[in-house]
Amino acid sequence: MIDNALFASRPAFSFEVFPPKKDDGIEKVYDTLDELSDLHPDFISVTYGAGGSENCGKTLDIAKRIKNVCHVESVIHLPCLHLTKQEAEKMLLEFSDNGIDNLLILRGDKIEGREPSGDFFHASDLIKFIQEKMPGRFHLLGACYPENHPDSKNVFDEIANLKIKVEAGARHLLSQLFFDNDQFFRFTENCRFAGISVPIEAGIMPVTNKLQIERMTSRCGVELPQKYKIMMEKYGSNDNAILEAGITYASNQIVELLSSNVDGIHLYTMNKPYIARRLAEVVEPLILRKKQ
Repeated sequence: MIDNALFASRPAFSFEVFPPKKDDGIEKVYDTLDELSDLHPDFISVTYGAGGSENCGKTLDIAKRIKNVCHVESVIHLPCLHLTKQEAEKMLLEFSDNGIDNLLILRGDKIEGREPSGDFFHASDLIKFIQEKMPGRFHLLGACYPENHPDSKNVFDEIANLKIKVEAGARHLLSQLFFDNDQFFRFTENCRFAGISVPIEAGIMPVTNKLQIERMTSRCGVELPQKYKIMMEKYGSNDNAILEAGITYASNQIVELLSSNVDGIHLYTMNKPYIARRLAEVVEPLILRKKQ
């Protein structure tokens, strides 16, 4: 189980991976995990299905491999909007029986053609349910949004809802991706002012192609700084150039964040161990320096 005492000694460093869209792709994910575990992250989270699909059967298998083969703490993402209480309880028992200790609780996106179950409208609802059914069994994480969740009316609404999530039992927060560190700094300052004291890891995604950034920004509502737009315009048509530019931009973000005593860096790897390794080369000496 993730221990929040980690954050008292140094920033955390963690990764996110996703399961394959097709069942026959699981071995490639396992190879990715082997490479990522060599970078000694504090934990690796695995999303609940790839690309919003319902192909979630491999999520638990991947989480078990992270913990039992890679010997790294694993975190399962658990969206709740379409879950019934009966389904949630069954899943929690399955996770527990398989030694999974850490869950990232999310509201999740609405699945086209399906109505929400009506049991959990917000992540905080499922967090409360877990605390009632299996108190202390899981380390519960929550998501946060430096540039506000698309459904939030304003920053005050965003922080108020986040505080409900934390008071329900979220002990640790992972942020949505962002490309402007000032947005993250303002967000964390607002959280602390509101009395939210749990660790907040900064979510970093190294964008390596123009289509990826267009898809992510439209889906997540993330604002691109002017310098990022200039970078995309200059290098977006050259695959090798935008790869290097994206890694460099993410590296600069990480250096500034760690220099400003951020609680941790959560890297959205997109299942690309090469990029994770490049950025780990930036992170590792900075984290080690803080241990001394």
